[in-house]
Amino acid sequence: MSFSSSDSSQIADRLPLLRRRAELLKATRAFFDARGYLEVETPYAVPVPGEEVHLRCFRTEIEHPDGRREARFLHTSPEFAMKRIVAGIGLPVFQLARVWRNAEFSSTHVPEFTMLEWYRPSADLSALMDETESFVRALLPPVVSRDDREISLVAPFERLTMQAAFERYVGADLLGTAGDVAALAAQAGITPRHDETWEDLFFRLLLERVEPFIGRERPTFLTHWPAEQAALARKDPHDSRAALRFELYIGGLELANAFEELTDPIEQRARFETDRIRRLQIAPDQNWPLDEAFLEALPDLPPCSGIALGFDRLVLLATRAPRISDILWLG
Repeated sequence: MSFSSSDSSQIADRLPLLRRRAELLKATRAFFDARGYLEVETPYAVPVPGEEVHLRCFRTEIEHPDGRREARFLHTSPEFAMKRIVAGIGLPVFQLARVWRNAEFSSTHVPEFTMLEWYRPSADLSALMDETESFVRALLPPVVSRDDREISLVAPFERLTMQAAFERYVGADLLGTAGDVAALAAQAGITPRHDETWEDLFFRLLLERVEPFIGRERPTFLTHWPAEQAALARKDPHDSRAALRFELYIGGLELANAFEELTDPIEQRARFETDRIRRLQIAPDQNWPLDEAFLEALPDLPPCSGIALGFDRLVLLATRAPRISDILWLG
């Protein structure tokens, strides 16, 4: 393959950033090797790419010698496959996987990117936050910069429940208003938009009133999401209105999403079926069967927690580059 002179010069200009990216890949593997994790590889083209309601997937086909064709999708996460592996071997695993999410373009979004995922048996959400904090400190300098703001990684990362965040920044009892859009809107002092659901309003308030203020002085784990946003996480045994889920924010960037994993196949199937109905209402072309192999493996999944971390965004923080395109070998 040959490149134009402009391609070559652009790659050469970005070489210091790209070298740093390569160093971070090596450091990531060293971190997990030292902690006894097994690096795994899972298929990228899969029958079921995920169950996220709002993600758009890339579709392709497998052609068999007899002419049969089977739909395949480029996965949006290796989560289902990695949990099947943990269910089979019971060991901590990690993967640096390429993942695909269509229609995502911005300075911090590209349709094809690198996701670091790891799953640790016997770890609860608190233990996973401890490990995530150690990983971030091992990979990044003591102070990082984003949007002209310096963020220290030296002090302990903030751990803030979603309920406390909404009390602090919105003035609303988030869990107490669950499912009641009028009540949440009234407490937030706003008028709901036409056809705005409670979930829609939750995300609007999260985006406009919470995210701009967290992770600015030090990284913030935003924990215990509403049960409606549990996805593949267990509900909090102390408060079923909340899910054992966190996201990590650093300098305005959402860096990671994590769950204390649900292992009940009946509850997980019900959640998938609900998500499927909502997804097809939004995008009828995003249609695939439930992942029966994943659901069948769930009872064998040991108690564990897992996390998906955007590796490209980690590189942005390490290099202070303004755009993901700056730290990709080729766009």
